[in-house]
Amino acid sequence: MLSLEWPWLLLLLPLPLLIRSKQEEQISGGELTMPGIARTQSQRVKVDRNTTRWFYLLMWAFLVVACARPQWLGEPIDIPTEGRDLMVAVDLSGSMQIEDMALAGRTVDRFSVVQQVVSDFIDQRKGDRLGLILFADHAYLQTPLTADRRSVAQYMREAQIGLVGKQTAIGEAIGLAVKRFEQMEDSNRVLVLLTDGSNNAGNIEPLQAAEIAAERKVTIYTIGVGADVMEQRGFFGTRRVNPSSDLDESTLTDIARITNGQYFRARNPQELQQIYEEINKLQPVSRDEQSYRPRSELFYWPLGLALLVSIGLALSQAGLLNLPAAGRSGNGRKAS
Repeated sequence: MLSLEWPWLLLLLPLPLLIRSKQEEQISGGELTMPGIARTQSQRVKVDRNTTRWFYLLMWAFLVVACARPQWLGEPIDIPTEGRDLMVAVDLSGSMQIEDMALAGRTVDRFSVVQQVVSDFIDQRKGDRLGLILFADHAYLQTPLTADRRSVAQYMREAQIGLVGKQTAIGEAIGLAVKRFEQMEDSNRVLVLLTDGSNNAGNIEPLQAAEIAAERKVTIYTIGVGADVMEQRGFFGTRRVNPSSDLDESTLTDIARITNGQYFRARNPQELQQIYEEINKLQPVSRDEQSYRPRSELFYWPLGLALLVSIGLALSQAGLLNLPAAGRSGNGRKAS
């Protein structure tokens, strides 16, 4: 269906008929003299007044229609009426740069795996409202709860290590999520928290924040990221080390237990994806039925036609194009 975003602008259509401009008075003489051209009889351009006026009116009409923003409305698309409210908190501390995980057959850093898996996870949350929290020295709300999954996934893909510091404020991330959930009614209140370390920053302890979350009925799924074993080359050869020695699994397990959630150990992308199944088991919350109609902008069509008319007028005034005179035939004789 064709529609206009600002139909009231069509009231401007008769404006040229109500105003006699200075240019119209110059046209009334029946000829136009272009600036910079010698005033000789051979270089004067004769343009029929009525024909030129109608072309100006046509160009004005196209411009006004373009300003009114014509749009094509597609068929209504129903938005899912039930879903979950999920906040995803991602650790951006310096240790996420450790290269101890495999992705597509090559060794990459932890954050690259988290970035890809979490982005895919967000893309699959059809009907859910999602928010993104990034934390390191402090926790920051990157996106509030929204049904726009593409934007949340894009922000996740654009996140960078060191963007908000080098340390790990787990408790502050939980507290920020709880604060955002307080503004939502009829919500699942689920927080998915991914980290590879222990709390060493922020102004609130993780277990204290978990107790508050439990009181506010926020369920927290914690994920410990990082491999158990990594080969490290040295002067005396290769030795096996535990790159996740700083991971505080005990605290993450307690956070999940206190809030009736679950702790996951993600040593590889496959284990990280197990959270999908648990989230899908959550009972979705019913919401008011909504729908929207896709819109396609069409303003460039009348705008392009106005441009073509203006080019035709410019060429005719320069003597490069002869406009048909009103009431005359093409050979210059009066039409019978």
